[in-house]
Amino acid sequence: MTVNGRRVSVCIPAKDEEATIEEVITRSKPHGDELFVVDGHSSDRTRELAEAMGVAVYLDEGLGKGCAVREAVARATGDILVTIDADLSFDPEDIPRLVEPVAAGDAEYGNGSRMRGGSDELHGDLDKFVRMVGQDIITLGINYRFGVRLTDSQSGFRAFDLAAARSITLQENITTTEQEMVIKFLRKGYRIVEVPTHEYASRRERSHISLRRHAARYVYSWLRYLFF
Repeated sequence: MTVNGRRVSVCIPAKDEEATIEEVITRSKPHGDELFVVDGHSSDRTRELAEAMGVAVYLDEGLGKGCAVREAVARATGDILVTIDADLSFDPEDIPRLVEPVAAGDAEYGNGSRMRGGSDELHGDLDKFVRMVGQDIITLGINYRFGVRLTDSQSGFRAFDLAAARSITLQENITTTEQEMVIKFLRKGYRIVEVPTHEYASRRERSHISLRRHAARYVYSWLRYLFF
């Protein structure tokens, strides 16, 4: 799916997603000139199923989603890179809407905002409530620091200019990579446009990330990249 002469690469970071990997590949393929999976050393059939569909699968370092994002930035051959989670928490049919502002030259980063599009994951039990409050605090700090008006700094569904992504150094190994990318794009003077995208309840029984275990890392990386 070349847009305004710009080729689109779609990356699906995945770990133990055999229940959804085939569907997310099928629904994402029409929206990219290139599609590949970055596998975080799955213990199930994720990699086997993707390869059986003729999709390239690359292994990351196995330390978390940040490793997958770095691998995607290194491997992609297009001009714009889209990342979409493998658990179908986001709608692959929204990919063109994320790509549009980047392909049009209106932004270097199209961010899928769950605050604008709604989320089934950020409402419910106490852990989800804490996640929502934490992401709001982090986003407010980013807005204050850079004078922007973002609503979601933690979305894993985004499209960004590949050359811009390669101009920054990504260091986070886990899902803190989301806020790291937002902050580092803004520090470089790149423009971020938010696109309303709905987050559906994950079909995965349990998140790969423990909020209690990684809360300190979220705070540390937020402050580090904001001010140092």
